Amino acid sequence: MTEDPPITLYRLQACPFCERVVRKLDEYGLDYQSRFVEPMHSDRDVVKRISGKRSVPAIVDENTGLTMSESGNIVEYLEKTYGGEA
Repeated sequence: MTEDPPITLYRLQACPFCERVVRKLDEYGLDYQSRFVEPMHSDRDVVKRISGKRSVPAIVDENTGLTMSESGNIVEYLEKTYGGEA
């Protein structure tokens, strides 16, 4: 049985803000799992439970214990946290 990657990205299909985060994760070669969420904003209870908001993208990083949303914030976090390792 394989262990789940430490980073989980909650996202929508074809969402440009989500794709921005995916590109950064891929750029740094980070192992992550994608969780595709409900397209209807009011149905995104799983995202609300983990981040306090229903907006995507949202990320959970078990390496650091961080949970956040908003693509700009996530990209900045990834650059500061993992950018030196690339």
